[in-house]
Amino acid sequence: MTGTRKWVAVAFLFPALVLLGALVVYPIVYSLVRSFGANSGGGFVGFDNYKELFTDHTILTAIKNTAIWVVVAPAVATVLGLIFAVLTERVRWGTAFKLIVFMPMAISMLAAGIIFRLVYEAEPDRGVANAVWVGIHDTFAESSAFPKAHPGAQSPLKPAGGGAFVTKDPVKAGTPVALAMVGVAPEDLPDGAGAARQASADPGKVTGTAWQDFTRGKGVGTRGGVDAGEVGYAGMKIEAVKGGKVVETAKAGGDGTFSFSDKADGALLRLPAANFREPYAGVDWLGPTLVTPAIIASYVWMWAGFAMVLIAAGLAGMPRELLEAARVDGANEWQVFRRITVPMLAPVLAVVLVTLMINVLKIFDLVFIIAPGSSQDDANVLALQLYRSAFGEDKPGVASAISILLLLLVIPVMWFNVRRIRREARR
Repeated sequence: MTGTRKWVAVAFLFPALVLLGALVVYPIVYSLVRSFGANSGGGFVGFDNYKELFTDHTILTAIKNTAIWVVVAPAVATVLGLIFAVLTERVRWGTAFKLIVFMPMAISMLAAGIIFRLVYEAEPDRGVANAVWVGIHDTFAESSAFPKAHPGAQSPLKPAGGGAFVTKDPVKAGTPVALAMVGVAPEDLPDGAGAARQASADPGKVTGTAWQDFTRGKGVGTRGGVDAGEVGYAGMKIEAVKGGKVVETAKAGGDGTFSFSDKADGALLRLPAANFREPYAGVDWLGPTLVTPAIIASYVWMWAGFAMVLIAAGLAGMPRELLEAARVDGANEWQVFRRITVPMLAPVLAVVLVTLMINVLKIFDLVFIIAPGSSQDDANVLALQLYRSAFGEDKPGVASAISILLLLLVIPVMWFNVRRIRREARR
């Protein structure tokens, strides 16, 4: 205010300066001094703590992952936000869509981490991601219903290599074949499985039964024979092989019976390995390979709505006559988007990108919660390593050095942001 004495201005600014010094300046200075001290708390070690940042394998992994986060997460969130903002302008229910996309911003990082830890559970019965993935996989590649089945004591089958089984002797038309097997839990049997039935003899065909040769109760039932209460292997695939070539194939019915024509006379019956393949269990989302992309996806889920709202605000202030003029001149929608919309939104996109870059430099909650202990080293980032060094490994000197490194990484981004703001203010 014009005419105000300097001491009055200082008096009003003093409380803010005290808070700024106590909460920002003092911690920075203390961390800088502490980063040159020994981890034990006494003595001066020079740049030893900083050398450890670039020699320790765990910290190097954290630096590499932080670089991946800074490059990938803000870019993906910004691009998705731009796409959502542009597309929602063209639909009647755009406001409702924006609300849904923005809703994850109301969830804390802690809650989001717990949600996605459950989403990425390995068991398809618990993890949504694997439930969807396994469902898609099984649509195109049917899983086996008999992954643990193997020949019983009285079965005429023997291992054929590669997980398949084959009869020990050639089969003959008119003589039913009993392919007795065990090893499948009752609850894992196919839905179409019914009571097993002994195949009837047919002089012109090779017939047989594939079934679960097990009856509950000690000493109950006959080994190698179909007994009451035993279940057929519905859907079991059987091949008739002569001279190393498959001459005919069959599939067991609900009662386990199957039949071949006379072409199978004198052939060996083979149960392909596909019958016994372990069911597809999905993807190890939180394993060493995919844990970082999986966590980045959860971050994008949260922050794409933030980017969309800011970009949508920029779109709302864009002169529509420029877009209409471009369309009148013959530009298609892609050309309008690429040559007019994106360049005019450049300041807004820069704000979103810089904000998200600063945000991911200090990402901690999601990585700490989502990554299991077995792969936390592979998902490590600088903010998490700072916490682990300070409180888990009792290395306050190294932790202080990491904090200074984070400060140095933030400074270029902040400098770019301040320079951009000043440049826009001069326009």
